[in-house]
Amino acid sequence: MGQLKSKIAGVGYYLPETVIKNSDLELLMDTSDAWIQERTGIQERRYGKAHEETTTTMGAKAAEIAIQRAGINKEDIDFIIFATLSPDYFFPGCGVLLQRELKINSKEAPALDIRNQCSGFIYGLSIADQFIKSGQYKNILLVGSEMHSMGLDFSSRGRNVTVIFGDGAGAVVIQPTDSDGILNTVLHSDGTYAEELAFINPGCHGGYHIGKESFGYTDQNYGGIFLTEKMWKEQMIFPNMNGPLVFKTAVVKFQEVILEGLQKAGLKADDIDLLIPHQANLRISQFIQQKLNLRDDQVWNNIQKYGNTTAATIPIALGEAWEAGKIKEGDLICMAAFGSGFTWGSVLLRW
Repeated sequence: MGQLKSKIAGVGYYLPETVIKNSDLELLMDTSDAWIQERTGIQERRYGKAHEETTTTMGAKAAEIAIQRAGINKEDIDFIIFATLSPDYFFPGCGVLLQRELKINSKEAPALDIRNQCSGFIYGLSIADQFIKSGQYKNILLVGSEMHSMGLDFSSRGRNVTVIFGDGAGAVVIQPTDSDGILNTVLHSDGTYAEELAFINPGCHGGYHIGKESFGYTDQNYGGIFLTEKMWKEQMIFPNMNGPLVFKTAVVKFQEVILEGLQKAGLKADDIDLLIPHQANLRISQFIQQKLNLRDDQVWNNIQKYGNTTAATIPIALGEAWEAGKIKEGDLICMAAFGSGFTWGSVLLRW
């Protein structure tokens, strides 16, 4: 038997039933279908059922499919990794909630929550890959799930962010293999512009880095520093994004990290059978496709239908592509992401 490696043994995804078209958002804010499509490529997205669905429950539905496709039972899962930026609670994380939802707590398998936003699934695969290679775990469940709709600003003030995001979940089961599997993972981060794509309030920063006065803090704020009256009145409790900066940085880092992974494996861009980029913006994906000289059939995009589901975009797209027969045994699959932090990374694997 050769050196132990890891493979994706099963993939599943879940999308809420409610479809929100661009025309629906036109009724809530000053925007238009043409404006949204021109800038993002998005035509519609899905929203979960408020008070019925959560980040965890959606993740559980995706996980059940991935587990079944991996040919194992739920109780075989010996490690859980949960990636999200929209957890059910501030704490505890969704990992233990998923364990409870799936009713697999009898084994007391560990659960790890990671907060790498759009890069969460890529970071999670890298973590799983290391645990599998070490021999410590044999059936790792990795879930990326988001319920953005519960925390968006549905006014004209928040349109630049709100029109982009949707809800959904994806999951994979990672197992050991003595064949190719995951060839390499590449991870990077740069916190210089952390606040340029962030959900800042409420939080425990107390105005550090961003000016306490502008957020309504005083030196006597003890006990009321987490959420101030000013934040609430001026609706400073929603995500914010410097779109131009994010776009310009993403197109550079996406290409760099993909090429880095290929170079480590001794491969070239035209060796890729399918590139699955994080679905942040169709224009970013198209730019990267052009830079790498990839054909349309070498890239999988679904942001048109689902918007940006952050940690869930790549596993949802992976599941769709697999179901469509676009992924076959022996194919070289490249997955890459860039997002808040900034964090970015890539995974190269032989299916």
